[in-house]
Amino acid sequence: MPSSSPVRGLLFVTMQPKETLSLDLFHDWYNNEHGPNRTRLSFMPNGFRYRATDLPEPNAGTRAHPEFLATYDATDMHQFTEQPYQYLRAPPGKTRREIDVMAQIWVDRLTLDFVGERVNDKTFVKLEAPENFRENEQGNALTTLRLLLAPEQVSSVGDWIQTTVLPKVQDIPGWRRTSWYQTSYLEPREDGQVDFVLINEFTPSTDPKALLPTFQALPVDVADSKARTYELFYTFGTAARHLAIVAPWTSPDGVTRTLPNISPYGSAIESTVTTRDGAVLPFRLEGSSEPNAPVLVLVNSVLTTWGIWDAFLVHFFSRPQNQRYRVLRFLARGRVIPSGTTSPVTVDLQASDIIQLLDALRVPQAAGLVGVSMGGVTALATALQYPSRIKAFVACDTSAKSPAGNKDTWGQRIAVAAKEGTTLRLASLFGDESPDASPQAVVGEELAEMTVRRWFVPESYDNPELVPEIARVKRMVYTNSLPEFRRGVETLFNYDYTGLLAGYKGRGAFLVGAGDGVLPKGMEKLSKELGSAEGNTAIFKLVEGAGHLPMVEKPKEVADFVGDFLNAP
Repeated sequence: MPSSSPVRGLLFVTMQPKETLSLDLFHDWYNNEHGPNRTRLSFMPNGFRYRATDLPEPNAGTRAHPEFLATYDATDMHQFTEQPYQYLRAPPGKTRREIDVMAQIWVDRLTLDFVGERVNDKTFVKLEAPENFRENEQGNALTTLRLLLAPEQVSSVGDWIQTTVLPKVQDIPGWRRTSWYQTSYLEPREDGQVDFVLINEFTPSTDPKALLPTFQALPVDVADSKARTYELFYTFGTAARHLAIVAPWTSPDGVTRTLPNISPYGSAIESTVTTRDGAVLPFRLEGSSEPNAPVLVLVNSVLTTWGIWDAFLVHFFSRPQNQRYRVLRFLARGRVIPSGTTSPVTVDLQASDIIQLLDALRVPQAAGLVGVSMGGVTALATALQYPSRIKAFVACDTSAKSPAGNKDTWGQRIAVAAKEGTTLRLASLFGDESPDASPQAVVGEELAEMTVRRWFVPESYDNPELVPEIARVKRMVYTNSLPEFRRGVETLFNYDYTGLLAGYKGRGAFLVGAGDGVLPKGMEKLSKELGSAEGNTAIFKLVEGAGHLPMVEKPKEVADFVGDFLNAP
């Protein structure tokens, strides 16, 4: 529970890997396990990793002068004593891998209470905030001054900061903020002395060494004094995203796992993001290990998992020019128990979920967004409502306005599943089954068979390569949580984005299976309406021999189209 009078503070940690620890494993562990586990906590709004710039050369850190610094702001220092954080400090929350890795690092960890700060309103930005992604990518420079003081010296140092440091630092172009901290009430030193840390932040173009001479004229004789300079090189989100994975890892709760070199191209991470209203969205991120690689987001139809894109990705990544991408897939609301919220589900809400996934994974702009059916209208709505966050989109087998009678049609389908009454023992957010889990109502056989017969063209049932894929999609429908299906399908009841089409200024395309009922005609019309007021022309693609899920029936054709569309100049 939050404190009634929360004390603001900072977690300040320097680290130096020993020679026995590879830097690749160090970064894999820190970026995928240690850091995100902390920035998931509500009282830690950010986490930054800095690398020292005052060493003779890179990778020249020592125990006395460690190369790496991590800082985490804390809105309520008392939360360090509570179970969510303490769980991470000992097994099982502190995993065997973490124990083994940290045994090979010199770590100096300080919990510090906030004392004071001065902010430059013209240059300071919250680098963790999504609206400041561009500034974050450019970086941040730091000077830190760490002092070991007697308690009676603290006020003199505080006065010196006000009278000497602040006037000088404010004259340095690029100065952003100066803040200072002292040993937290939570963890007082046994010797009674006080750790005092002064931090000055600058824009990346600034040379922070200009301030260092000021630190040589301290107002008191101190037991220890150390001034350092750093530059920002990694900012944590609320989810793991480091795809330069060295070793597989699974969190003790089973929610996060990292998978080296198992996807069609590169490594993969499976984990979750929690939205502002408490919904838990499982995701899979895979592909290029470059941290700033362009990201392609794929959005499923109702009643399916991200597995509908498996064959598509095999073909997509088989083309060398596409191996520069990362691909993000996720399970939208309406798939699994528990979703974590009872919010009414709308297309607008599903679109905001995509933006929150991008925020959590520190993606300023998706290079591409492709969705099918319910995912198709979600992709369209996201691009129309958040144009700065989506560079290009492809909406598949969908419409810009909900068809009349949609609510009644889906109500009838829900009734079919409810009457059948099938249950499964669903054990996780990812839909895994276990004999130890409690039975949950699922969609079941009858609606699953009705659905796939409607989705796939008849000739696909005669294709021996597609028969197993159709069976796999049918199993996705069969195992969908019935209560969540009942809620999630509300997305399709009442939406209308036709009024936003003409004014769209970005790049869009519409793709549809030729055998998908009346949708081909309607989507060709959409392609002519999108951006019409701006003189833009959207691309229309008809996929012959495919129905409602063309990426399943014709994965190569769809992958080639999407790759060509994204890579076009």
